[in-house]
Amino acid sequence: MDRGRRPRRPVAISPSGHESWVRCVTTAELDAVGAAVLARHGAESSPPLVYGFPGTACISVNDEAIHRIPGRRSLAEGDLVKLDVTAQKDGFVADAAVTVRVGHVSATADALARCAETAFRQGLKEARAGNRVCEIGRAVEREVRRCGFSVIRELCGHGVGRTIHEEPCVPNHYDPRFRAKLTDGLVITIEPIIAAGGGRAELQPDKWTIRTSDGSLAAQYGRDYQGRGHFAYRGVRSVPAFEPGCAMAFSIPA
Repeated sequence: MDRGRRPRRPVAISPSGHESWVRCVTTAELDAVGAAVLARHGAESSPPLVYGFPGTACISVNDEAIHRIPGRRSLAEGDLVKLDVTAQKDGFVADAAVTVRVGHVSATADALARCAETAFRQGLKEARAGNRVCEIGRAVEREVRRCGFSVIRELCGHGVGRTIHEEPCVPNHYDPRFRAKLTDGLVITIEPIIAAGGGRAELQPDKWTIRTSDGSLAAQYGRDYQGRGHFAYRGVRSVPAFEPGCAMAFSIPA
């Protein structure tokens, strides 16, 4: 047996923390499940259509923050898995992301996953018409720091609607330069992408995966909502609009 790899073994995984798959599943197999669900509903995955991403969903594990290509990697007990899906149908786009615990995870992994969601909910409180985008980032970062973790500042939220990434850029930290006012009817992404370590991230040689620089665990949580006086958010994430201080997540490979 390769001592550098964990043995293949049955694992349990689901967004609720309860058993859903009880077997050794690869990220490619999970991706096939997602593709089948979209097809059944007459929807398509946006990343392959817009950016040429070689998969249906972005499935990132442990220190992989975002945009890992699904493949032969088998999930194992203790893994922290980011499932990021962007669908389009009838001319509209919606995006959602969640961090899933595989079986029993470390205390740090559990706390990090919880923090990503609570940070999202704190940011959501600031998402109301008339408020400025930077206030969302202030609320997100405050909660992440309170939990003892770091925002990955290179990765941001964004607008969404007719295409996968639209203005405005929505940083997950406070940056007074982002002073655009939120308006009724605007659909945005509030998507904390956070790390247990220092919060720096690097693009990997595959030109898609973004991994924490120090190898620390990463977590992600996102939903999108449409604003009606007070915004709501049910399913979106990050992009490549390379504004100063807000490099968003999907860059086109060279």
